[in-house]
Amino acid sequence: MKDMIAYCGLDCETCDAYRATINDDQALRERTAKKWAELNNAPILPEHINCEGCRADGVKTVYCDSLCGIRQCALEKRVTTCGECSELNHCQTVGAIIANNSDALHHLKGSQDGFTTENNRQTEI
Repeated sequence: MKDMIAYCGLDCETCDAYRATINDDQALRERTAKKWAELNNAPILPEHINCEGCRADGVKTVYCDSLCGIRQCALEKRVTTCGECSELNHCQTVGAIIANNSDALHHLKGSQDGFTTENNRQTEI
């Protein structure tokens, strides 16, 4: 599994906050802050748009670091991703992500990058 797959199965490398951080792209930070502020009806500023990935060491957005229930649950359960959790198939916490992004479930089930899921544990094939 790629290191940049988030606990929920989303690909952090496609996230605008991650891309703005890695590329030090201030214009992308500004566009992302404006978009996220409108979508979330929250005061999100360009300086809030810094993230090196949900599972990576380093800076994260305030939401990813402190408010994301999925990340907090995965850290508490000490799983690499929700794909390792025995409750994945009926989890309401990650369910909304999976319902709206079919790639997330594929990432969690390990169907890409040479991995398979056996007993909800990922092993290289």
